[in-house]
Amino acid sequence: MMEFRIADTFTDSLVKLTGREQKATKTTAFDLQLNPANPGLKFHKLDRCKDQNFWSVRVSSDIRLIVHKSTTSLLLCYVDHHDKAYAWAERRKLETHPQTGAAQLVEVREMIQEIMVPKYVEVPETIPNSPPLFTGTSDKDLLSYGVPVEWLDDVRQANEDNVLELTDHLPSEAAEALLKLAVGEMPVIQQVAAIDIDPFDHPDAQRRFRVMSNVAELERALDYPWEKWTVFLHPEQQQIVEKEYNGPARVSGSAGTGKTIVALHRAVFLARSNPDARVLLATFSKALANALQTKLRRLISNEPRLGERLEVHDMDSIGLRLYGAHCGSPKLASAEMIQQFIDQAGDAVADHKFSNQFLLSEWQDVVDAWRLEDWEAYRDVRRLGRKTRLPEKQRLILWDLFEQVRSNLKKQGLITSAEMFSLVAEKLRTSPHPPFDYVVVDEAQDVSVAQLRFLAALNSDHPNSLFFAGDLGQRIFQQPFSWKALGVDIRGRSRTLRINYRTSHQIRMQADRLLDRELSDVDGNAENRGGTVSVFNGPKPTMQVFDTEKEEAVAVGKWLRQLQDTQILPSEIGVFVRSKAELPRACEAVKAAGLPFQILDENLEMVSGNVSICTMHLAKGLEFRVVVVMACDDEVIPLQERIETVADDTDLEEVYNTERHLLYVACTRARDQLLVTGTDPVSEFVDDLML
Repeated sequence: MMEFRIADTFTDSLVKLTGREQKATKTTAFDLQLNPANPGLKFHKLDRCKDQNFWSVRVSSDIRLIVHKSTTSLLLCYVDHHDKAYAWAERRKLETHPQTGAAQLVEVREMIQEIMVPKYVEVPETIPNSPPLFTGTSDKDLLSYGVPVEWLDDVRQANEDNVLELTDHLPSEAAEALLKLAVGEMPVIQQVAAIDIDPFDHPDAQRRFRVMSNVAELERALDYPWEKWTVFLHPEQQQIVEKEYNGPARVSGSAGTGKTIVALHRAVFLARSNPDARVLLATFSKALANALQTKLRRLISNEPRLGERLEVHDMDSIGLRLYGAHCGSPKLASAEMIQQFIDQAGDAVADHKFSNQFLLSEWQDVVDAWRLEDWEAYRDVRRLGRKTRLPEKQRLILWDLFEQVRSNLKKQGLITSAEMFSLVAEKLRTSPHPPFDYVVVDEAQDVSVAQLRFLAALNSDHPNSLFFAGDLGQRIFQQPFSWKALGVDIRGRSRTLRINYRTSHQIRMQADRLLDRELSDVDGNAENRGGTVSVFNGPKPTMQVFDTEKEEAVAVGKWLRQLQDTQILPSEIGVFVRSKAELPRACEAVKAAGLPFQILDENLEMVSGNVSICTMHLAKGLEFRVVVVMACDDEVIPLQERIETVADDTDLEEVYNTERHLLYVACTRARDQLLVTGTDPVSEFVDDLML
């Protein structure tokens, strides 16, 4: 029976076609799968190709689908307009790597005229070329990384100026290995496949080629081409997923390095390796949990029973469920209620000089978070992340105020979210039967004090019981605090991912200017952001400043209209602003472009064919081919309202850090193109991006 496969090069090329062209291509793909010998399909042998197994299939008058056809398999390789499709096939061949044994689509070296220096690199004539990067690496090692034989000489000559352009011509496993070597890391050498193993079964090949067993599977693959098949992991990621840890562990990395995918696969691995285990995959919000659930269904579609032992929840939902099971139905105080109690207490207590905004943050981040029950506890608490200096006299006044808040909550039978998690944690510590054997947490940098206390109560002392994925550079909701103080010590069990699969080199480099090269948590665990590399190039991000909001909307609209000529779909565009107050500006810009749009709420339910508009906070976890970040004005980011909550100049640093992180999150949602705009006077963060 003939094996029917699709290549990642096919799905990459498919998304660049218009909607009508994509629909016609999918119809042809389904026809090929059902009957490759269908006489209605117009095959044409490509005689000018070095690989004689390349054929074209007519999709429409101008669209051609490139397939690789043998007696045992049919591989969908590429789709494009007639001349471009033929040119692509003439420059490639399908072969088995002589050392790794993996199937590869390799560019024919002699047909590449020269390796051009990337446009983003400016090399003055007076500066000599950089020295070769890989002189210390043997041919044997280069081959073991998947470098095709005919490209060895080019790799030998590669330097800092052209290495990125070179890797664009190489198979992904070879490109990623060279980028690691370029930044001083040692790539993992894959085991050579046995002689009798199908080249398509090699782990490196499975990342590029996927067997389509039936029409339903092909339909799913073509509906989600932009997902890059989360079924398969990079070998380095696989090691993290399958490693045995004798305590809590964490994987970190900048945006786009695959932390969420690692977390997802870790949860599946634990459930699959422990047939009786119950696994919780948790994340920050309900929207992100829904996204994880969707990816999980794709990952374990052929193992439905596995899903019965693997639950996906946002933290609040699982907290409410377990509180109900152990403590009864909770009566949670809303944010509005707490603000009201704070305002009342602030008016009733004399002699304090703090704003109500500061009082609220002091309650949330110190008193409520750490469940301080008496004056002595508040007097002596370490104010990690709260740099405002508070003499004991001022603390005593504030404690009188917070006692009133506590009393009002108690009178009305209300509890806070922090109290809910703390009470559940107490119950779990004494429970002989914990609800979950293993817990995996995504977006862990935004876990609160009470939530971490709750997680620590879930078998934290057992091997492999807690696994976290997060990025300190994307911490936008929580004050920093000590994990170790709550019983979660990840020292010696922390790994950093350094290959960015989602964001172009140009966007990543620009966004990284917003953050320090090294970020540390309160416990001293450092995340060095140097050495991160992206696996593909793209246009340089654009920064624009306008005199008026009207001019900004018109210019953004014009920029978006121009994208239509590049066949980018509205659903592949995201527009972000700092807060709800700026949403009308985003809407005006998209209206000016003549594109349909939707404003996303906390549920993040996207509508096909629409541009997505939302606040930067809701952008976390999303990704688009094109992103516009608008309204980056002075007093908008960093938000003036947040600055006004600061009671001491030393607290400004934390406000500025989280606001920088917020803009970083927004910018790194972009894969290929990024536009950042604002009105004069523009945010100082935009000035930093322009440097």
